[in-house]
Amino acid sequence: MSRPMSDALQIAYSPCPNDTFVFDAWAHGRVPGAPAIDVKFADIDITNGMAERGEFDVLKVSYAVLPWVLDEYTLLPCGGALGRGCGPLVLTKEPGTDLTGLTVAVPSERSTAYLLFRLWAADVVPGGVGEVVVMPFHEIMPAVRDGKVDAGLVIHEARFTYQRYGLHRLADMGEHWESTTGLPIPLGAIIAKRSLGAGTLKLLAESARTSVRMAWDDPEASRPYVLEHAQEMDPAVADQHIKLYVNEFTADLGTDGYEAVRGLLTRAAAEGLVPPLGPDALSFN
Repeated sequence: MSRPMSDALQIAYSPCPNDTFVFDAWAHGRVPGAPAIDVKFADIDITNGMAERGEFDVLKVSYAVLPWVLDEYTLLPCGGALGRGCGPLVLTKEPGTDLTGLTVAVPSERSTAYLLFRLWAADVVPGGVGEVVVMPFHEIMPAVRDGKVDAGLVIHEARFTYQRYGLHRLADMGEHWESTTGLPIPLGAIIAKRSLGAGTLKLLAESARTSVRMAWDDPEASRPYVLEHAQEMDPAVADQHIKLYVNEFTADLGTDGYEAVRGLLTRAAAEGLVPPLGPDALSFN
């Protein structure tokens, strides 16, 4: 049964600039005909857990969590993050470190970054990495710098800031993915509860797409919202962040986008990292 559209939908996404840029117009009631939304900010490892517990109507999650949640949620064909040249990095204190048997810090084991890392390691670290330690994202670069771990898997703005910690880029997971598949890198997905009903789900997709396009048409309109939640990020870094993660795939996944998502999850399932997807699991309905 569809819920009354007079009720605000519960939505959770990250305070990162790409999400606040994408959802600014919708969150502030500027998208004509869009349903009202009640926004909660949470990092993606938190929203992944929310999705697994069936909390919230709409969520920004990692594509890596989809195999566990697609019975209850459907993937929206827009609003998320895919791209090229924007993959996670493996950082080390010394250049050219051999990771065989070494400890690697990661922000989550239910993340696209982690899947890409595992697929990369299967190809280029034949002896296998050692212990994988999950720690909060903001602690990873200091931990590598201070020798608490041998390497760290980092995402988002760390692409622009890791040199400040005296670290070296050992490998770019996105470069490896793109060179081996030719596909864009699937990062973050927008999902919504199937129980909302087909009409509401279609309206959600239209609202997300319109919000993205409104942000592109008038970037300055979103700037206060972006900077308010950017966690003291330098405005220039916030702009780089948006440019990198908000692109044509945000407006519409398209054939390449869907192929990238299925390709990632199929390869990850073959490595035993996620459950296999059903043939229609990614269909929007």
